[in-house]
Amino acid sequence: MRTRIPSAISPGACVSCRARAAEAGEGHGQGVPSAFHRACSHLSTLSRVPAGLPGSGALAPLVGAWLLAWGATVLLSCAAVSHSGKDTNCSEIILIQEIVKDGFHRDLLIRVKLGTNIENSQTCNVLIKYHLPMGLYVDPYELASLQEHNVTEAMIIQDTVDLEAPDYLSEEFDVLLYAKSDSQCSECFRTILPIHCRYHQPEEKEERAFVVVKNPELFVSCYNDFPSLNCWKQSEMEAPCSMRNKHICQWSNMKYKSVNQNVMLQVPVGLRVHCHLVCVMTLFITVLCSGLILRAVFKHGHFSL
Repeated sequence: MRTRIPSAISPGACVSCRARAAEAGEGHGQGVPSAFHRACSHLSTLSRVPAGLPGSGALAPLVGAWLLAWGATVLLSCAAVSHSGKDTNCSEIILIQEIVKDGFHRDLLIRVKLGTNIENSQTCNVLIKYHLPMGLYVDPYELASLQEHNVTEAMIIQDTVDLEAPDYLSEEFDVLLYAKSDSQCSECFRTILPIHCRYHQPEEKEERAFVVVKNPELFVSCYNDFPSLNCWKQSEMEAPCSMRNKHICQWSNMKYKSVNQNVMLQVPVGLRVHCHLVCVMTLFITVLCSGLILRAVFKHGHFSL
């Protein structure tokens, strides 16, 4: 004999549910749950009890009850996937980096866009962590002045920074940047980091060196939970809420899409063949200027014994 499957959990309904769930999963980067696959697999396998098996009449009620339970699992899985596909917004977080100015003193402009459908983004704070290579440095006195004028909030994670050390004698260090809301974009944040290039050793042929600034880490702290942020959360850390608010906040390390991968700076480098000429000219100009200063002092100065 055959056990009749209730119409509510028929194989046709299972196939239709699978199609709707797969469509929702493709649209939002989410696969159909494994429980859904198992339910449909068992449903199609056990939908028929071969006739002639001993005790098939006694097993029919048990098989029917078991199929009803699996049918409920199928419907719940399908409903969960469909609901997730409609309400979850996993729009990508975008980070843009841009170098401003030329020469040894540059500005690094960073802009972050949390998502097009995130409401009340003003309740979020954005923290950017840069790992600067040896060829660059940040002036802590300049950062203090910018913070005083409410331009940039940044913190160097290092006790001291040698501003005069050349590239080959310097060290790498980390900088924390607190981004501010962008008045031109409701879900955007921006900040500026002034960076300075260090002097490099003279080269034989090349007149320039390249310094690469790797993509930073992005941290977000919000008072409310946003689906987009939950989609891209990787890990968490504790750090001060801001430069003025020293309370500790919980920051979520976010995965983002970078418009331009890494930032490369060109630094002018001297040639070794010019070393002797540069040294002689520097010594000559130093002696000449010192002599002119002494002559002016003795000519126009007033001395009293």
